Amino acid sequence: MIGSLAVILGCQLLGEVVARGLGLPVPGPVLGMAAMVGVLWLRDRFAPPLLAGVEPAGRFLLAHLSLLFVPAGVGVVGNLEVLAAEWLALAVALGVSTVLTLVVSVVTFRAVARRMGQA
Repeated sequence: MIGSLAVILGCQLLGEVVARGLGLPVPGPVLGMAAMVGVLWLRDRFAPPLLAGVEPAGRFLLAHLSLLFVPAGVGVVGNLEVLAAEWLALAVALGVSTVLTLVVSVVTFRAVARRMGQA
């Protein structure tokens, strides 16, 4: 469990270092997630024991995912004056991003389903 958690946190650290070091406009955790995809892809090719055990920490984090929303909720409550001042812009951004996410998900699903049907 400690080794798999170290791999996950190491990927996030790598993403933060790359994002801040190169001044990229991409959040570090997003780059860390991309690094994790690369690590998992390499795991299938080289299968070192440390990388093979990422699943226990991942399952634990997913089982307790709701706890990760507590800091975000505290941040919202701490900034209620911003929420009150910018509620319309936030509502529009939330609505547009939700619709865009649904459209991209459907397009991706259909593309993958089409490819899987041809394989």
